Amino acid sequence: MKIVKVTYTVSAEFLATNQENVRKFVKDIEALNNPAIRYISYLAADKKTFIHIGAFDNDEAQQQFLALPSFKSFQQQRNASGLEAPENFELLEVVAASYAIF
Repeated sequence: MKIVKVTYTVSAEFLATNQENVRKFVKDIEALNNPAIRYISYLAADKKTFIHIGAFDNDEAQQQFLALPSFKSFQQQRNASGLEAPENFELLEVVAASYAIF
């Protein structure tokens, strides 16, 4: 299992576009109907910082996610928007959970 946390801050002007782009690729994740992919995106209290957490039961699931055209478009647009805080990428390890992840 691989869990990835990505945090970044967009400009106020790009907020609505970023939210829509996130919704698009999450909708495409749902359409994959792959139980080996779990994904959630949060917006912090500052209304500009996004926190994404993706959990992948195997490498194939992660590669399927990364190959989504809507995800690639999201990344390109986000990176071209002039981020206020750059992407911070972390790998996480589960210590305990109150529910089954996979």
